[in-house]
Amino acid sequence: MKTKMKMLIVSALALFATGCNQEQQTTKLATADYAIQGVPFNQVKVNDNFWLPKIETNRTVTIPASFAKCEEMGRMDNFLIAGGKMDGAVKGEMAFDDSDVYKIIEGAAYSMTTVPDPELDSYVDSVINLISIGQEEDGYLMTWKTINPDDSPAEWCPPGDRWEHLAWSHELYNAGHLYEAAAAHYHATGKKNLLNIATKNADLLVDVFNNELPYEVPGHQIVETGLIKLYLITHKQEYLKLARHFLEFRGDSTHRESHGAYTQDHMPVVEQDEAVGHAVRAAYMYAGMTDVAALYNDEAYRSAVDQIWDNIVSKKMYLTGGIGSRHEGEAFGENYELPNLTAYNETCAAIANVYWNYRMFLLYGDSKYIDVLERSLYNGVISGVALDGKNFFYPNPLECDLHYHFNSGGSLTREPWFDCSCCPTNLCRFMPSVPGYIYAQTDDKVYVNLFVQSETELNVEGTSVALSQKTEYPWNGNVKVEVSPEKEQEFALYVRVPGWVRNNPVPSDLYYYSNESENTLSVEVNGKPAEFSHEKGYAVIKQTWKEGDVVTIDFPMEVRKVKANELVEADKGLVALERGPIVYCAEGADNDDVDQLAVTPATEFRNQFQKDLLGGVETIEATDQAADNFTAIPYYVWNNRGANKMKVWFQEEL
Repeated sequence: MKTKMKMLIVSALALFATGCNQEQQTTKLATADYAIQGVPFNQVKVNDNFWLPKIETNRTVTIPASFAKCEEMGRMDNFLIAGGKMDGAVKGEMAFDDSDVYKIIEGAAYSMTTVPDPELDSYVDSVINLISIGQEEDGYLMTWKTINPDDSPAEWCPPGDRWEHLAWSHELYNAGHLYEAAAAHYHATGKKNLLNIATKNADLLVDVFNNELPYEVPGHQIVETGLIKLYLITHKQEYLKLARHFLEFRGDSTHRESHGAYTQDHMPVVEQDEAVGHAVRAAYMYAGMTDVAALYNDEAYRSAVDQIWDNIVSKKMYLTGGIGSRHEGEAFGENYELPNLTAYNETCAAIANVYWNYRMFLLYGDSKYIDVLERSLYNGVISGVALDGKNFFYPNPLECDLHYHFNSGGSLTREPWFDCSCCPTNLCRFMPSVPGYIYAQTDDKVYVNLFVQSETELNVEGTSVALSQKTEYPWNGNVKVEVSPEKEQEFALYVRVPGWVRNNPVPSDLYYYSNESENTLSVEVNGKPAEFSHEKGYAVIKQTWKEGDVVTIDFPMEVRKVKANELVEADKGLVALERGPIVYCAEGADNDDVDQLAVTPATEFRNQFQKDLLGGVETIEATDQAADNFTAIPYYVWNNRGANKMKVWFQEEL
């Protein structure tokens, strides 16, 4: 990579008068904030046997491999061509290829925060220099349109000048990923080289979409959350207002043609109550709506995201936390339309589901949002990347019959790259951000949301508090939390009690356990049973803490049999297996014929950790005198031994 680095280093508002009520809504200054503040990823050190190796593989393999692919496929050259430093036509097949570069930079920034890497830092600066070369004088940045707007790289994206065909051009999608990368890079390094590029582009958007094109909206959402991240750094209200503007004018066809339900443009966002259309676009939009609900303290936005969230969690989410059931349109299906063999469950959609649910937690402080986040995180997200860190799934089905070619490009197995490589590059940026979901706080409350061996330091009402966890989660339910304030301090520690502990696999009736656990939660402080209350799914321990206090929580982990709501046709008469937060599957590499496997009332389960299998996993052995015995592995590691048949849902024989 050093040679490539050297090569790159060298080559390198007042808003719209559109009606009094609309204006009053969109120009209202933001004075609110999220009720809860997350502890940033760069303030949490992970030393965990489950997550640390995955984050390290992302740093040492996925990010370098993805940068190399971007060089190989001409992503970097496009910035030079756009800036007149290289001759040639647009390279690549997707209108939004620039965004891949931005996402990898974001991931590299997160990684450098936790593991300083001067070589990577220098390389990223060289890439940022290339990006600056591709940016036009007024801030516009979209290489294929700068190079030749009349020659679109993709058949589905019509050629045209700036801002034409916004439903398909992805100009604002690219901008959103640029802003997210710039924010991460600034927080990680303190440098403004990418931030300056981003704000120059954002200033252009503020001008264009307030004045020239006040009714146009993005075809693919994410610019909204990106603008808000820039606002939080720069405090420029224009960025926040523009983010809200893009949401306010979605679904408004009075001055332009509607883009339809595929892009969630079929009705105003505050009137939407069902998840429809392209799942990634939708979840990014819901995240932006939640930001607006918090930052403007807007009840209409709160109500909308509440109803949409209920719709997904009650009717449109897979057991793995995946969303978006249809290959056609990469979209949500009808209520309860959750096929297994043909499930889409795009990796990007699972990542977006995490982003959105974390915001919902920050808004409400309810553990049910972290329950959904955890389900997506441990199953539907990390299934998207192979253990080697350089082969990927685009869709994540819950069944493979070796006939239906499910992966992007018509493959039965993982692939190192795709023509549309949004998923690999999204994983680059997501994996090193996981530490940022572990802890959160308010003035007098400290939240432990995810159980990951880690440590952090918080300021609780003026007192520094060191917090650390020791655990082998998700394989073991024992968690030790050490609380060490610099001086004795009273506050409430909120420890999430996962839904699966409370016999609720999801916070709805979409799935349920047919074998409910009767084991009770155990909580101790300094080796003695602790008094605690229950609040919104948390065990709340309020006391005066002193240095070295240890809270021990024992979450009973048993193999659970999961059933789906009777309205889910695809899962009728079937049962799935879980243990802790992990969904299991049977794969052909371990079983003669997964199609013949069944679970009966007499089936017994034994779990065992196998350190030499698939990077170290807990397996489940199912034994039954009346049915075939079988081995189940965590869903997220399937297809790491080549193409195999696989099933999450088994026949249930009564």
